Amino acid sequence: MDLIEDIVTPFNIQASEKGVDYDKLIAQFGCQKVLPAHIKEIEEITGKKAHHLLRRGIYFAHRDLEMILNTAKMKKPFYLYTGRGPSSAALHLGHMIPFILNKWLQEVFDVPVVIQITDDEKYLYRQELSLEQVKHFSRENIRDIIACGFDLNKTFIFTDTSYINFLYPNFLKMQKHLTVNQIFGCFGFNGSDCVGKIAYPPLQAVPAFSNSFPHIFRNKNDIPCLIPEAIDQDPYFRLTRDIAPKINYLKPAVLHAKFFPALQGLHTKMSASDENTAIYLTDSKKEIERKIKSFAFSGGGKTLQDHREKGANLEVDVPFQYLSFLMEDDERLDEIRQKYGKGEITTGEVKKDLIGLLQKLVEDHKVKKKEVTDELIDKFMEIRELDVKL
Repeated sequence: MDLIEDIVTPFNIQASEKGVDYDKLIAQFGCQKVLPAHIKEIEEITGKKAHHLLRRGIYFAHRDLEMILNTAKMKKPFYLYTGRGPSSAALHLGHMIPFILNKWLQEVFDVPVVIQITDDEKYLYRQELSLEQVKHFSRENIRDIIACGFDLNKTFIFTDTSYINFLYPNFLKMQKHLTVNQIFGCFGFNGSDCVGKIAYPPLQAVPAFSNSFPHIFRNKNDIPCLIPEAIDQDPYFRLTRDIAPKINYLKPAVLHAKFFPALQGLHTKMSASDENTAIYLTDSKKEIERKIKSFAFSGGGKTLQDHREKGANLEVDVPFQYLSFLMEDDERLDEIRQKYGKGEITTGEVKKDLIGLLQKLVEDHKVKKKEVTDELIDKFMEIRELDVKL
């Protein structure tokens, strides 16, 4: 019997070998499932086949997605909000998932994206980091984000420390309506945590209010916001949605993703302190091959005979999970699902497919990253008008 209780917070993820029970998490957090009808509606509105991260249920839950889709159907404006906490110079593949989907949503819905770099948060939460280190990480993370292909004319990237004067009025409004007990209850802080940690959560909330970006939305406070994110970030936006009506703002809509697993299995998370838990965008082809062969947890049989008889357990098999997140070819993925699940192909063969896919993905990203100059970073961060239809 599985006795491990799922723990999902912005700071900790713990689950059984099978990973997080997402149906239970939906009930616990009080959100709703993304349904086939939602996917169909996205395709009807955009005229495009839904992204594989949506089609395969990786983005699996939401709050008020219907509001965003109705806004799009009426050809009214909305915007996307995502972010990154710069705790290291190199991003891993798990960090890329929200940027991959946001870039696609920007393109098919023709909407702006604001990207928050929470340099203040990482400085406050990571005792070993200096502010200068975090600022360096921020710059390098922005370089990776731009390399994902965001539209310069529709994207604004900002660090909290550089943009705080624009965020501060809404930050104050959020602070006034949040109690210390709410923050402690939502995030598990206690009296030994620094005061900056306790004060920070409202700052992650305010980019969800359109008048936090007067140069983009001309002080309008009624432009809806959609936040695609991993579900561990939900506590921030539950609070945001609770407070928004009290300060006469729209509640942001949220689209939740499942977790991209660590190489060691679905029961744990990737760790910045152990590079063997993840594939980084700086890894060489040899490093990618070594990590997948040595560390990617297999759901295949313990012996070849056992595997041929019973097939692989795809629910816990990390190579197959990675392919589900990253392989765009539905037919090839389904072929692997069928043959691997029946034991007709081995873990080694699946890992070989994955290694090839990851090596190409990472090398292609490196090429695009080299094209991101310091001047281009400055342009994305410049406070300027965007191509927005209001």
